[in-house]
Amino acid sequence: MTLLHVKDVTGGYTRQPVIKDVSFTINRNELVGLIGLNGAGKSTTIKHILGLLKPSKGDILINGESFDKDPTAYRASISYVPETPMIYDELTLQEHLEITALAYNIPDKDFKKLSEELLKTYRLYDKRKYFPSTFSKGMKQKVMIICALIVQPQLYIIDEPFLGLDPIAINDLLEILNNEIQLIREANAGKELLFVLIGNKRAGRKSKISYNEALEFKKSNNIKLFLEVDLSQEKLNPIMDIIHLLAK
Repeated sequence: MTLLHVKDVTGGYTRQPVIKDVSFTINRNELVGLIGLNGAGKSTTIKHILGLLKPSKGDILINGESFDKDPTAYRASISYVPETPMIYDELTLQEHLEITALAYNIPDKDFKKLSEELLKTYRLYDKRKYFPSTFSKGMKQKVMIICALIVQPQLYIIDEPFLGLDPIAINDLLEILNNEIQLIREANAGKELLFVLIGNKRAGRKSKISYNEALEFKKSNNIKLFLEVDLSQEKLNPIMDIIHLLAK
């Protein structure tokens, strides 16, 4: 069943469009990567999906409903982790979670249980009374991801998850993504799951998964989507780690 439907969307920040006639669909329980060069329109597309920008042409539907029809219900279907963590200096970590729960009308009983589980899982339980404004970039990113997970929406959107993270923080985030992938696998037992594969044929560099191996994997597993991207090995490595998590 289609969860997100982006149909012939054209839009941007001014009269000059940044994205033109963009169309794609995402079904329930699918994991999808939006990959492109700087300035290709990835973040602009995300902002249109979030309802922060209004398309000059085309439609964006979540569960068949548009933002204009019911903005509150539309927003309640999405959790968003921004490119740069948005932290309130005056709020503790616990208060960040509480204000998120209030915004999404999460019952107190459910909130307490889920927040404790997530804080312990991501090793921030002892920091819940601290101010995240003093945290490292990786820890701030975890705060944003926990806030997103606590909502338990139908659609998660994570923008530039590796930007500014050090190697340890990247590993922490990969661990978080791996946990989410496991949940998706459990929800999709016996069903087809969408993968995003990365080939680096043009770059001519060796990676953990070669271009031909990726093609064979796509063919043998009836994968719907295959993307090519030319990245440096340094930028490619963390992405390949995600692919290996998916392919296990």
